[in-house]
Amino acid sequence: MGDADNLEIIVDRDECIGDGACVSDAPETFEMDDEDKAIVKSPVSDDKETILEAARNCPVDAIIIKDKATGEQLYPED
Repeated sequence: MGDADNLEIIVDRDECIGDGACVSDAPETFEMDDEDKAIVKSPVSDDKETILEAARNCPVDAIIIKDKATGEQLYPED
């Protein structure tokens, strides 16, 4: 169990263009499904900073990261 356990990771499938940058950046968190859209693996094995970096590198900001404990949206920042 790592610091990523406190993250809620959401992929907006309407926004996702199937670029795959998230899979390259955080392969233990994201994978592409049969529609070439990113999905979140269970369990997530990358660390928090790696997951946040993957979200930042999404060309269409389709990845939303929230802190489960506080409900604060970590990315994209409000």
